[in-house]
Amino acid sequence: MDQFSNSFHQMKLSQFKYKLPAERIALYPADYRDESRLLVLHRKTGEIEHRVFKEVIDYFDEGDLFVLNDSKVFPARLYGNKEKTNAKIEVFLLRELNEEFRLWDVLVDPARKIRIGNKLYFGEDNSMVAEVIDNTTSRGRTLRFLYDGPHDEFKKALFDLGVAPLPDELRDLRGEEPRDLDDYQTYFAKKEGSVTASFAGLHFTRELMKRMEIKGIDAAYVTMHIGLGCFREIDVEDLTKHKMDSDLISVDTEAVQLVNKAKADGRRICAVGTSVQRVLETTTLTGGMLKEYDGWTNKFIFPEYDFHVANSMIANFYAPYSTMLMLTAAFGGYENVMKAYDVALEEGYRFGVYGDAMLIID
Repeated sequence: MDQFSNSFHQMKLSQFKYKLPAERIALYPADYRDESRLLVLHRKTGEIEHRVFKEVIDYFDEGDLFVLNDSKVFPARLYGNKEKTNAKIEVFLLRELNEEFRLWDVLVDPARKIRIGNKLYFGEDNSMVAEVIDNTTSRGRTLRFLYDGPHDEFKKALFDLGVAPLPDELRDLRGEEPRDLDDYQTYFAKKEGSVTASFAGLHFTRELMKRMEIKGIDAAYVTMHIGLGCFREIDVEDLTKHKMDSDLISVDTEAVQLVNKAKADGRRICAVGTSVQRVLETTTLTGGMLKEYDGWTNKFIFPEYDFHVANSMIANFYAPYSTMLMLTAAFGGYENVMKAYDVALEEGYRFGVYGDAMLIID
């Protein structure tokens, strides 16, 4: 489909289908995160290069800027038992609704057995108790945790019971539950609130960021607490009818100043991951300048879309039909990106959260 006809025909869900064999999904991170593979896509020419991730800085100069998502994944998956029946249940923490009353928005499984008023017990000695106080969706519930201590003590006790919230598909392929969150956390994560990692951010290491600093490449941090919306299946062929879940985002003064200066100076601004792109595109003013922001976004980006801030992007190789693939295709050009995916499959690249990376650059 050429560019001209593309702008007249709305993109359809079926255009983001490709065959991803299960064995191509990376089950674990690379031994050295910054030594995963890097496919470089030059979006103006369609040229493709094959590099190693730590060589990404070869494409950037002093004064250029990387924008990263500093949200931290919390151990959102809990296992417990239902009162009386002692039936095993899984609770997935989505977000805290109220600190004072210990209210949390959660998903429960199996949902059909959990009703308002049920008490749920967690921990080997049932040390944590929650009561179901509301049904929000078929799977969603509001839980009130019955805990008397200070809030920070409650939060620690709750998170000590949780495990890393790996995507279901990855957990099923591995056949094991990760106890440790370190693998599923970016090196620069600091603000707790995500239930999934920033895939593209996982490639950065302390050493690589030190080399960026020495070269004079700046880093700006924005925050998006990524929910499960990015994994939710799209059930409409007409993408204009898809509604994204809302994610909490924040852009502070320092990030605004760094981005706007790089923009004014005509520097390269690299969005690290689809979450960063969604933050930047939500908080941009006319003229492509960024503004401070604290709030929600449900921005859904797919081709054709005119980006206002970043002029380069780091992405992973995402699942077929995913909103992350659609955003990547919007940035790199639909034809370019789908061709790059074909090449990546031919060349043995690893896909998914722990997979290899793609740099899209002019």
